[in-house]
Amino acid sequence: MVNNCYGELPQILLRLENVDAQLDRLSEFVWGESSEFLSCFPDKCGELKVDLYSAWRYQKKFSKERLVEYLESDLLESKSFAEANLSVNKGFYVYHGVEGDDVGVDYPVGYEGQTVMGDYFRYLVPTIFGGIDDIPEPLRQVLVKSDSFDFASDQLLRNDQVSYHFSRMLY
Repeated sequence: MVNNCYGELPQILLRLENVDAQLDRLSEFVWGESSEFLSCFPDKCGELKVDLYSAWRYQKKFSKERLVEYLESDLLESKSFAEANLSVNKGFYVYHGVEGDDVGVDYPVGYEGQTVMGDYFRYLVPTIFGGIDDIPEPLRQVLVKSDSFDFASDQLLRNDQVSYHFSRMLY
């Protein structure tokens, strides 16, 4: 989940000691920048699938088809540093927070319904899925589990429901 300081984080996660450093370690691993965990998991070689996308971030310049072309080009050029790499090769769902410089300027293109700043929408969908075994054990301590939110079917996570849906640690 990418919130750029707009969306809530699970309260149970924020209660962890030194959570910022732990999340930084996980992020470095996911982006292939970790010197601590050099053995990145092998690429899944999935397909790029965009579900919803930000009207504000892309300034309504892109159709979904044009956005896919742009992301595919970025993936070829930037490789592991491309955001599309997270779903295509790591097998992760990517949700973005509704953001913007003013209320109402951003919304997920293609979503039928109302959103507010901080709601998370499903942006990238993996076609070959990553799993817990792909993440080194020491990094799993910051993973939060949900028994009520289904990434495969839920396009939107309401900002005010983040802690409700993600209320317990995986370990």
